[in-house]
Amino acid sequence: MFLQDEMILEMGPQHPSTHGVLRLTLRLKGETILDVDPKIGYLHRGIEKIAERLMYTQFQPYTDRLDYISAPANNLAYVQSVEKLLGIDVTPRAKFIRVILSELARISSHLVWLATHALDLGAMSMFLYCFRERELVLDLIEIYCGARLTTSCMEIGGVRNDLNQEFIDKLNDFIKMFPDKIQDYENLLTKNRIWLKRTKGIGIITAEQAVNYGLTGPALRGSGVKYDVRKAQPYAAYDQIDFEVPIGMVGDVYDRYLVRMEEMRQSNKIIRQALEKLPEGAIKIQDSRITRPNKADLSTSMEALIQYCYLIMEGIIPPKGEVYSSVEVPKGELGFYIYSDGTSKPYRMKIRTPSFFNVAILPFMSKGAMIADMVAFIASIDIVLGEIDR
Repeated sequence: MFLQDEMILEMGPQHPSTHGVLRLTLRLKGETILDVDPKIGYLHRGIEKIAERLMYTQFQPYTDRLDYISAPANNLAYVQSVEKLLGIDVTPRAKFIRVILSELARISSHLVWLATHALDLGAMSMFLYCFRERELVLDLIEIYCGARLTTSCMEIGGVRNDLNQEFIDKLNDFIKMFPDKIQDYENLLTKNRIWLKRTKGIGIITAEQAVNYGLTGPALRGSGVKYDVRKAQPYAAYDQIDFEVPIGMVGDVYDRYLVRMEEMRQSNKIIRQALEKLPEGAIKIQDSRITRPNKADLSTSMEALIQYCYLIMEGIIPPKGEVYSSVEVPKGELGFYIYSDGTSKPYRMKIRTPSFFNVAILPFMSKGAMIADMVAFIASIDIVLGEIDR
């Protein structure tokens, strides 16, 4: 029943702190939140249905647009699922390059999260510092593939390009410099009295509640659950790299902040090891049914030209069957379920995106809280509407 001293407040769908077109219907009593009803779907494009109309290679650019802040990680989740369907394993060098690109995407995503989270709570300068370092990450990705945001930098059967010397030199400079920048961020925020008052003891999610809601990523690990797909089901070259999975103790907004800060340090450590262990060799498997020939061969080899035209016109044809494969993207577990009927297009595709589950816990964590804390709750679960609505 709606009482006279209660008020309905519509937050969004165009609100700076919702980080996208998210609408929240808030029921308030004074400044206390009684209930929250998230309304999603404003960015719905029907991506899973589109996938059924496209060949496997044609769908990959759509994965850039799920979490558009970390496109390389989305690319990896998709191509890895198709490779599992095909029953193939990529080359060792391709695996390490995939790790490097995925961790760069994680750092870039976490920097955007930290910049906007701090801005939502009034820390303006953090936004400028984080975007300064993020530009360096985007420069690296641009050197690698020519694009900065929607990269499509991975291919079924390997990666699009090899690492050139300019990329390696600039990446070495970045991983030497970045730990000091993380420390600068922490010097500004971690023991800041205003930051502590705005983040500690609010939005608490227990481990049991996090698991029951299907949370993954930092939103889950902030509650003390040590689950990370890179450790639980290692893929690419993560089984050859040493890194820690940070977890929180209380499960509040502050713990989720600490987890992501440590994850940036761990990503830096992972990239350094991947560069040191980068093996020589091919970046794609040599299978004329799956990978395209080198461009240089197209003007000199008739067989290469025929192979290229065949793959463009007919596409990759996996056997009948169904697979599910997932990776640890910056926001949690991103998985692709694909059902193949033995043609060049998926018969059915279902995408498990972390933000869809993370947004579901908003009503639980904000009930009884102050409305001023709502922006902190949204930022702490780090959602992106591109992958929620799909």
